[in-house]
Amino acid sequence: MSTLHTVNKSPFATGSLQSCLSHAKDGDAILMFEDGVYGATKGTTLADAVAAKGGSVTLYVLQGDADARGIAAARLIEGVTPVDYVGFVRLAADHDRTHAWL
Repeated sequence: MSTLHTVNKSPFATGSLQSCLSHAKDGDAILMFEDGVYGATKGTTLADAVAAKGGSVTLYVLQGDADARGIAAARLIEGVTPVDYVGFVRLAADHDRTHAWL
């Protein structure tokens, strides 16, 4: 069974992303959206932790939210895949459970 973990809060305002990273298991997926997209950017204090988790879970960012915040694809951590809203729905359908990190 795999879980889609969603993170919508900035990792610089809450510990949601850090908690998510520590609880996500191999085969799970993490989708960062709304202000959570900041967790997918290079050069931050969390970038190494996010990148390291990418070996065991798949990492996604909602493209529209990244665009709205001026985060270009070149600023994303390697291994983070942008998805559109259809991709978000597909991720939810492809996983057994969804866990929202608030």
